Amino acid sequence: MIASSFQTTLAVFALIVLHVCALDTFKAAVYEHAVILPNNTETPVSREDALLLMNKNIDILERAIKQAAEQGAQIIVTPEDALYGWKFTRETIFPYLEDIPDPQENWIPCKDPRRFGHTPVQVRLSCLAKNNSIYVVANTGDKKPCNSHDSTCPLNGYYQYNTNVVYDSEGKLVARYHKYHLYRELQFDVPKKPELVTFSTPFGKFGIFTCFDILFCDPAVTLVQDFHVDTILFPAAWMNVLPLLTAIEFHSAWAMGMRVNLLAANIHHVRLNMTGSGIYAPHSPKAYHYDMDTNSGKILLAEVDAHPRTAPTYPAAVNWGAYTVGIQPFPLLKNSFRGFISRDEFNFKELLENAGNLTVCDEELCCHLSYKMLAKEENEVYVLGAFTGLHGQRKREYWQVCTMLKCKSTNLTTCGQPVETALTRFEMFSLSGTFGTEYVFPEVLLTKINLAPGKFEVLKDGRLVNKNGSSEPILAVSLFGRWYTRDKPLPISRTSDSAKNYLMISTLLGIIALQNIVMV
Repeated sequence: MIASSFQTTLAVFALIVLHVCALDTFKAAVYEHAVILPNNTETPVSREDALLLMNKNIDILERAIKQAAEQGAQIIVTPEDALYGWKFTRETIFPYLEDIPDPQENWIPCKDPRRFGHTPVQVRLSCLAKNNSIYVVANTGDKKPCNSHDSTCPLNGYYQYNTNVVYDSEGKLVARYHKYHLYRELQFDVPKKPELVTFSTPFGKFGIFTCFDILFCDPAVTLVQDFHVDTILFPAAWMNVLPLLTAIEFHSAWAMGMRVNLLAANIHHVRLNMTGSGIYAPHSPKAYHYDMDTNSGKILLAEVDAHPRTAPTYPAAVNWGAYTVGIQPFPLLKNSFRGFISRDEFNFKELLENAGNLTVCDEELCCHLSYKMLAKEENEVYVLGAFTGLHGQRKREYWQVCTMLKCKSTNLTTCGQPVETALTRFEMFSLSGTFGTEYVFPEVLLTKINLAPGKFEVLKDGRLVNKNGSSEPILAVSLFGRWYTRDKPLPISRTSDSAKNYLMISTLLGIIALQNIVMV
């Protein structure tokens, strides 16, 4: 009886300790890094030269990590490609890669640097986390040897992965994620299947993926819905595409649509339209950064709910079809017209008056808009647009989009083209649609590429509305829907066909060159 009572007391004490140690909020940091790029990514360099470049970038990251830790941050996210850049071939990326072990190996590289061979990048990242007592999230490259008799093994005998790593405040490797949805990355291989990577901390449960992954169900949606993570870590090298896919616009919308924290760190490279990082909560952005005027990096810090589902500000679930089922559609006017956003053909209808109600449809999707402008600018044209179908040149992702946006000029053929400034303010707007998917992400983008924290909300019946009075001048108000079950599947091998072709061509060219030398 005494032993049983003692065990019960210990159990109660353990629960009390866990409750005390579990934090309700935490301080997060993301760093938008202006990466130092190699001079040439088409010619292989030595391992020493590769390390020299990576250490130059880590020197900059080190200053950001120290600054974040000094200001009380418990975790910092750095961008995709932050150590060496992009546009490599399989051969030229190889000197930058290290073999990254499974986190189950329980390894602290800073304390045991030679356990898995020569891994100076991993050791340095681990020491940065340990010496500053902060979780560090970084993106680097992993190489895994494979059997040459395996038909999927690349010709160089290694699988090569775009990889995120996480080191805890003691420097231990606690997470490793291989990017699944590659975007024009011939230097890397696709994992056999999407990896669902999570880890727990005293300040919540985290999931992680990379850049283009966010547009797909696996791993992005599955981590939130099936693994119930509190916060997503999101290194990215994101090129902004107006009017629907600027980084701050879509990433903040994804956090709201999925009702989860998102810590997004983007590369800063103005020439390639890369900028836009943020700390996004389910109800509104906590901090964000967009800068196309300078070449400088930027650190962001914000206090975040560790368990947003239990926070008083946690938004209610949305039934995206509730409002549209219960109303009579606004009149479908005949003078709609077709236009393009990127390569997607939208059906548009111009907002001709200062106020009104409009409906525009594209196949089964109908978009409804009620609006009132403070004053209609004579030289500005706005339209309501609808699109449903497979998106873009690859025709891989099925989109459903309702959008009210400013046209580039008064010529209607410019509607859907990128535009960055506006003058028109709206006293009221309410946008909804007959979506066939539950995955809808609410976007509001203001003039000069700004967000509108606290100035709009999504009602439980699926309407995106403004609140707290008139808006700043609007570039676009959109409901961006992803119908994942209608995506077009693509056959995916561990080494992409294009990468295999590149390797074969490179080998053949090498043989031909050698033959020419011998003949000479």
